[in-house]
Amino acid sequence: MDKENSLKRGTFGYDTDFLKKWDSDLIVLNSGKASVAVSGKYQAKVFTSSVSGKEGRSMGWINYDAFGKTDPHMNAYGGESRFWLGPEGNAYSLFFKPGTEMKFENWKTPPPIDNEEWSIKKKSTTSVAMEKTMEIENYAGYKLHIHAQRDVKILSAGQMEELLGVQTKGVKSVGYRTKNTITNIGDFEWTRKTGAPCIWILDMFPPSEETTIFIPYKKESAGPVATTDYFGEIPEGRIGYDKGMLFFKADGKSRGKLGLSPDRATKLAGSYDAQNKVLTIALFSMETDAAYLNQEWNLDGDPFIGDAVNAYNDGPLEDGSQMGPFYELESVSPAAFIKPQESLTHDHAVFHMTGNQKELGQIVKEVFGITLERITNFFSKL
Repeated sequence: MDKENSLKRGTFGYDTDFLKKWDSDLIVLNSGKASVAVSGKYQAKVFTSSVSGKEGRSMGWINYDAFGKTDPHMNAYGGESRFWLGPEGNAYSLFFKPGTEMKFENWKTPPPIDNEEWSIKKKSTTSVAMEKTMEIENYAGYKLHIHAQRDVKILSAGQMEELLGVQTKGVKSVGYRTKNTITNIGDFEWTRKTGAPCIWILDMFPPSEETTIFIPYKKESAGPVATTDYFGEIPEGRIGYDKGMLFFKADGKSRGKLGLSPDRATKLAGSYDAQNKVLTIALFSMETDAAYLNQEWNLDGDPFIGDAVNAYNDGPLEDGSQMGPFYELESVSPAAFIKPQESLTHDHAVFHMTGNQKELGQIVKEVFGITLERITNFFSKL
């Protein structure tokens, strides 16, 4: 237990007390016993949430060691829902300067989504609206002038039930919806010639030995179910497919990332931590026929053919060091082919539920069409 904090590490109260030392204007949204912590100072992040206030489990992953330091590549503060822009790689990358080799030494997160403060436009007890004006040069040398807006709203139990189409009685829950918008405030249209950015939402959560990511996919589509070699091929025994559901181990012990194309993906992704009985659901907007960006660190292939949904499991690097452990559920918007003063919006909602297996299992069955036992037992049967 921290001498300066009477609450145990891992609780929402511990994390919000820690965050307030660095952001005195930290915003805590409340709905009943549920709470969500949001920071304008730290790039409009939803840092963490709780189903039961200060004493409840902190649902987001926070990198305590990153605060008070500066990293030239990425200031990885953590946060269970952070706003980024893509593409990370390809001929129109926002993370590499024009003409540089796409390797880690040259990879740098654009400051407006890495370490610069966002302005708070409006706030209440249940919502906050934030904004940031930015200029980012892409790999092709075009300077993109962007006005970004992010609205975060904590949801009531009734609103969660309506969005998910289920009853949540008998479980403790917290949910919030983010509305993420970028507007082209420059003097030229974003096209396939200039490159076009996308909105990229990344959810970072603490793993456990018994956490499994599960993502539904369309069985009838052609080609591979998922891209599985972002950071080298994901080892057998850590990923699997069964009757329209992808399963991915999220124990924070083996670094790997996967992605599903818009032809394969749906609007849902989930994870279940059997050790702590936490069900997490991400629900986001998606357009099957739109162009999604290639995020890989190379100039090969079509820059406008990429994945719509991603998942990441953290693990040790080759030198044995590790940022986390954590795991991620991610969604992206299509490429923003928009004219000056036009906008693109991407919605991304997160829900956490805790309770007994019977109650959580009923929610999983109604939302995803599978049993909780199928999730928890999948890897033991491989």
